[in-house]
Amino acid sequence: MTRNAEVAQILQEIGLLLEIEGKDKFKPLAYYRGVRSITSLGEDVESIAKRNGLTDIPGIGKSLAEVIKSYLETGRVEILEGLRTRVPVKVLELDSIPGVGPKTIKLVYEKLGVTDLDSLEKAANEGKLSGLPGLGDKTQSQIIEGIQIVRAGHERTLLADALSTAERIENELRKLKIVKQLTIAGSTRRRRETIGDLDFLVIATEPEIVMNAFVKTKGVSAIIAHGPTKSSVRLESGLQVDLRVLPNDSFGAGLQYFTGSVDHNVKLRSIAQKMGLRLNEYGLFRGEKKVSGEDEEGIYKSLGLQWIPPELREDTGEIEAAQKGKLPNLITMKDIRGDLHSHTDQSDGKNTIEEMLNAAQALGYEYYCVSDHTQSLTIAHGMDEGRLLERIKEIDELNSSGRWKMKILKGAEVDILADGALDIEDDVLSQLDVVTVSVHSRWKDKKEVMTKRVCHALENRYVHILGHPTGRLIGKRYQLEIDLEQVFETAKKHNVMMELNAHPERLDLNAGNLRAATKVGLKIAINTDAHRTSELDNMQFGIFQARRGWLTSDDVINTYPLKKLMKHIKK
Repeated sequence: MTRNAEVAQILQEIGLLLEIEGKDKFKPLAYYRGVRSITSLGEDVESIAKRNGLTDIPGIGKSLAEVIKSYLETGRVEILEGLRTRVPVKVLELDSIPGVGPKTIKLVYEKLGVTDLDSLEKAANEGKLSGLPGLGDKTQSQIIEGIQIVRAGHERTLLADALSTAERIENELRKLKIVKQLTIAGSTRRRRETIGDLDFLVIATEPEIVMNAFVKTKGVSAIIAHGPTKSSVRLESGLQVDLRVLPNDSFGAGLQYFTGSVDHNVKLRSIAQKMGLRLNEYGLFRGEKKVSGEDEEGIYKSLGLQWIPPELREDTGEIEAAQKGKLPNLITMKDIRGDLHSHTDQSDGKNTIEEMLNAAQALGYEYYCVSDHTQSLTIAHGMDEGRLLERIKEIDELNSSGRWKMKILKGAEVDILADGALDIEDDVLSQLDVVTVSVHSRWKDKKEVMTKRVCHALENRYVHILGHPTGRLIGKRYQLEIDLEQVFETAKKHNVMMELNAHPERLDLNAGNLRAATKVGLKIAINTDAHRTSELDNMQFGIFQARRGWLTSDDVINTYPLKKLMKHIKK
């Protein structure tokens, strides 16, 4: 677990314990705000603490800064130790259960002595929950199902999987002629890396018919709620899906409300209040008169703001930028001219080079780089110098054949060895158009060792791109312990680009890292790292992540025309 993740977890636990203790209703909110801020950081919180910059992080005041500093320096937090003594509940464990929050945890702890997942499951299976205030048989069944979801590891869903499910449900509901408007909201519309649940908003002439069709959607395992204007279901995958019917004149306000993050929406409501207005999911009001509500643009305009793209609505400076009319012109799929990192069956890919080239040309690319693994990654049948030279000759012949209109670039994904050296000799690297270097081994190297290792690799004159820089696999492997600030500075010095790996399980770099990288002047390469033709479509997820990281087309190297690209990467 990274230091940022550790700190966020500590703050989350303190917030939950404070809420269950119930002495101060505002303190927990401050800790939850801190969690969101630390989670979205693009820099190592430990590095920030060393330069006494913790209070510069939005949402981190003096008291939270002291908590963070104490944990980083000693591994102990006095307030947390006191809370754990007074409230001996494994709150993080219980809070991970869908539908179980601090109020329920407090109730079952005080009434039944529940302190962890096992004791909650036992109480639920014995029917003890349904007799508690506010909890009935239905809630008890939902909690049992939620526990099963947690034990199966299904509490979060990758964005790619969530979008696939959302598209299927949307297609089913659009078959109903009474549906006039339907859109996805929530964190899915913000294109978060993982999704807790799906939120749909709809305008329909006969809401009850839509609700009846919704709860009978394919894959529904349980109906959580079924009403005339709101219904919720649990799918067989464990994903919860909510559907709300809104009136036409409130659809824009509802879309804004159910899309923005908590912090984004709180700040908007604060702006509205200062203007003598009231903002909620039904509209923007001055007294009882509705000022705006039919569309999102009207809401933001009435508050003196540019319309803010959904991907930016996290309260990380987008509102202040919108007030000044200085929001970035975010990158789109239309800006992409090529892919600089992909594999074939010559290493661990599934398709031949010709099949990959055909798929890339069908996307209208101007250029496409073939970059198979090199020899140290034996599990991927990586190429040694001899095979790589043969591949270089093969690509020259393919370019000369005229079969493809796009330029085929000669590349390789070269392994960074334990000492930071590369596993291919320089005289071969010099013959490649694009050299991507990546870490594929010794994941648990200490921070100082890993940072020195990667930086040494970036100093090689033939290196162009650092592949999947933090090495994370979402929900499966934490990112490397590495000082990205130092890596970025080294990359800048040696004209090395950072990769935004578009694979849905990677999305590496994350949004905060991307902002930090571009802040120091680094260029980003959005690559699919495709291992089969179908994975070339993952470029869309790289674009989603790039937009969350405030990237414009000028920040991304593979939006450049071929001539400009080659001039930029020439060393």
